Amino acid sequence: MHSKKEYLIHGLLFLLTLITATLAGGEWVFGKSVLASGDQALTSDDFWKATAFSIPFIGILLVHELGHYFTSVYHKVKCSLPFFMPAWFGFIGIPSIGTFGAVIQMKGFVNSRKKFFDIGVAGPLAGFVVALVLLIYGFSTLPPADYIYQVHPEYADPNFQGYGDDVMDFELGSNLLFWGLGEVFADPERLPEMSEVIHYPFLFAGYLSLFFTALNLLPIGQLDGGHVIFGLFPRNHQWISLVTFTGFLAFAGMGFIKPNLPLEDLLLWTPIYLGYLYLCYSKSGLSVQNKLTIIFTMAALQYTLSFFFPLWEGYHGWLFFAFLLGRIMGVRHPEVSGYKELNTTRKIIGWIAILIFLISFAPEPFVFK
Repeated sequence: MHSKKEYLIHGLLFLLTLITATLAGGEWVFGKSVLASGDQALTSDDFWKATAFSIPFIGILLVHELGHYFTSVYHKVKCSLPFFMPAWFGFIGIPSIGTFGAVIQMKGFVNSRKKFFDIGVAGPLAGFVVALVLLIYGFSTLPPADYIYQVHPEYADPNFQGYGDDVMDFELGSNLLFWGLGEVFADPERLPEMSEVIHYPFLFAGYLSLFFTALNLLPIGQLDGGHVIFGLFPRNHQWISLVTFTGFLAFAGMGFIKPNLPLEDLLLWTPIYLGYLYLCYSKSGLSVQNKLTIIFTMAALQYTLSFFFPLWEGYHGWLFFAFLLGRIMGVRHPEVSGYKELNTTRKIIGWIAILIFLISFAPEPFVFK
């Protein structure tokens, strides 16, 4: 049982996150801020309209965490209530989505591979089902094509030539599921470009929900996907996690050091990057020699590939998340006694979770140009 204080704290954080997500939704959907003035000011009417983004988005995160929570309760594993992390940086002019996500804290000992699997897979599956329904609804009920003129009236001007090179372009990177749902359920004449999806609250909320689902299903360490791999491959989960993490890190850092950089930049950033890579393997369980072998090999391969393919770039936005995985969470999974395999039903669910990851993951989820 939880205390009244816990219900109060977690409830207030949830409400605060809902508010910050609504403020962020106003910025993305309508291009308005509560701190702006004139036509760019977020009015009370705009705020309530922005809940069309925040309620489904935060609601799906809640469903995800409740999937973990109730499965933990079912297995009699003590855990916290869902802990929401509000995040809004409009007051300093930095865009955000209103939250860093949500987590539950496991307070009880998990002594079973089956329990790890059930608790890990329940969250992303529950959230995914709701996100799928939301996206199908969003694509099926798109507003008329001229809806975008309400947000960008300048688009209606036949003489409009764009914003110029001094304005940063932003668009969402597509994943297989988001693209496929648009092809099947959307009217082609109403289907927005990926650079305009942020102005469609249901689509944007659904896209972000897929982003968090795929992120959690990465088959690494103690992420939900790590629990799935731990259940499906009881003797091989450690090396699967390590190989996946290494590939993820290699993609994230591709192009960070490259031959066409000025010599002084190479001399500065190369040792910093190598130190970063070393820290990312802090909780890998590898020996110092193996860590050094991996990071020097990775950096050398990245540098060589950049020489022959100078246009190849990874997604540097993953570097911070890779650091959190390697340095804070670790790429290893707690062991349990025995190697008892999952039953057939759980194996099927595990492979469904892997499929969901593959169709929901966007290598470059947020593209800035």
